[in-house]
Amino acid sequence: MTTHAPQTAQSVTLPASLDEAVAALTAMPAAVPVAGGTDLMAAVNKGQLRPAGLVGLGRINEIRGWQYQDGHALLGAGLTHSRMGRPDFAALIPALAAAARAAGPPQIRNAGTLGGNIVTAAPTGDSLPVLAALEADLVVMGPLGTREIPISHLLAGRDLLAPGELVAFVRVPLLHAPQVFLKATGRTGPARAAASVAVVLDPARRGVRCAVGAIAPMPLRPLEAEHWIASLVDWDAERGLAPEALTAFGEYVAAACIPDPPGDEQLPPAVLHLRRTVAALARRALGRALS
Repeated sequence: MTTHAPQTAQSVTLPASLDEAVAALTAMPAAVPVAGGTDLMAAVNKGQLRPAGLVGLGRINEIRGWQYQDGHALLGAGLTHSRMGRPDFAALIPALAAAARAAGPPQIRNAGTLGGNIVTAAPTGDSLPVLAALEADLVVMGPLGTREIPISHLLAGRDLLAPGELVAFVRVPLLHAPQVFLKATGRTGPARAAASVAVVLDPARRGVRCAVGAIAPMPLRPLEAEHWIASLVDWDAERGLAPEALTAFGEYVAAACIPDPPGDEQLPPAVLHLRRTVAALARRALGRALS
């Protein structure tokens, strides 16, 4: 895979099924599962990671697609960003498709996977705020069987993967309602997010869900801002809001995620700029969702 791989990985296993992958990880707990390798192999090449073995997931067809299940979409962890960015997937989960299209240049989107984005849990992972706003669950397989955990629990460190476990699927509710993902970068073209926002409408529950990514170790949910703005939406008629309400929502979200320091301290200019960026993204995302 790279010139460094033979020196750092003592063995490479290529299972053809999830059961075989779990068995390989159970037999060698220090082995690391790898799909696209866009983050893992970069860490190996930089000398930041020395895995005792690799368990390649690229031959496991059952995690490379999706299926419908009880009003949810069961997404395989091996779905690439390129596949999620296609129109048929965008019709299913628009915000996740938008995040996948923004995940980087073509070579990254063609190799990087949904499961890798989740398990790597980089703060700038574009899919993470979308999955947080959708309140997705992870289907985890391991030597003791299958279990489901909320993605927020994994990202917050409340429920970590045990030895031999891997993320097999992501269970996402199909809301059949507008969803928007926006991100700001430090330069033109594909780049890591300086801030990102996902907004999802849930008409059945008369709710608005929002998650902010890239500004903290995990996506942030401004719950009070969500509840406040949802109370202003006329769910039985046109859902539009006045520009002043959209602006207030953006500022509410930004202040919740980047609060003022205590006392008379002032936010540094760079942090103040970041808060304004979050406010603008939240305002625009909600406006597009409601329109």
